[in-house]
Parts: sequence; C-alpha cells; structure tokens
Amino acid sequence: MKKRIRISFNAPVVLWFAIICAVATLLNYLTNGAANQVIFSTYHSSLGSPLTYLRFVTHVFGHGDWTHLVGNMTYLLLLGPMLEEKYGSKTLVEVIAITAVVTAVANYLFFPTVALCGASGVVFAFILMSSFTSFKEGEIPLTFVLVAAFFIGREIIDGIFVTDQISNLAHIIGGIIGGLLGYGLNVKSRYKGSH
Repeated sequence: MKKRIRISFNAPVVLWFAIICAVATLLNYLTNGAANQVIFSTYHSSLGSPLTYLRFVTHVFGHGDWTHLVGNMTYLLLLGPMLEEKYGSKTLVEVIAITAVVTAVANYLFFPTVALCGASGVVFAFILMSSFTSFKEGEIPLTFVLVAAFFIGREIIDGIFVTDQISNLAHIIGGIIGGLLGYGLNVKSRYKGSH
C-alpha cells in the first residue's frame, strides 16, 4: 500500500506571517488604500495615539501592491522555514517584532515625511540570519560577508543615488538586526552545547 502524501503546515510563524500579509494587502485593495493608512503603514503621527504604537508593529504586514507582496513573500517563504526549524517559532516571532519596531522607530525619527510599509526589513533580517546557519565558533562565514556586502552595499548605494519609494533604511536595519541576531543566537547555542 502506498503512503499518502499530505501537505504539512511546516513553519507556522512564517506561514501565518505570509497569510496575514496577503490579507492585509487584500484589505488595502478593498478599502482603496485606507487599511494601509490606518493600520498597515508607520509614519510620523501623534505619540498620544495608541494607533501609532500599533503601527510600529503592523506596518510589516502591509504592502503597496501585489508585486511588492510577492517579492517579499518569495524570500520569506524560501528562508523562513529553515530559520524557524533552526531557531524555533518563538525566536522567529521575536526577530520579526524587533525588526518591525526598530525600523518603525528609525523611520519615525529620521524620515518624518515618509510612510513605511512592507516586510522588506524582515526579509533582509532573514537573509543575513540565514548566512549564519552553518556557523562555527571563532569563524565568520564568508557567505555572511558576501551577502552583507552585496545586499547592504546595494542598499547604501541605492539610498545615496536612487530616488524611489523603497525604504533602503529599513533594508539596512533589517540586515543589521538579522546579522547580529544570527551571530548572537549561534554563539549562544554553541556556548550552551559546550557546557
């Protein structure tokens, strides 16, 4: 008798994140942009409003259009399951939350006229984190150096020379967070393993 093949919900945090992003993008279309304005974008708004703090987290779910969403979800669904398996669901939620809040606060402080939405910062965190998956103590993987040089270098150059609607700062901050957390988590697990 043949074994039945079934689809598994293999990376719950990553899958729920992707589902929420898709729903947020659909809501934005159905409300003619109002959903992003109210919930799924972060921008310089009153610190007296509770929605300002909510948007510090929820902006990572909003996307400008389907192309923006598909671009981010492709990387997220490619890298996320490997990271969730290695570090666990709780750690991945923390990475997403830290990246969301830090990029939102940086945007609030340094770009008061710019609205920020999308999972690009989280994607860049995942990209840099993934280069540490085969980390050995006392070494920095060459893959990390190359990924950092290509991705963050490109963002710095684009930030200086290209004027578009992409927040290069969110990408750079996400990459830095991913690199630091990837390194820190691997050092921590190596340290635990040696005791």
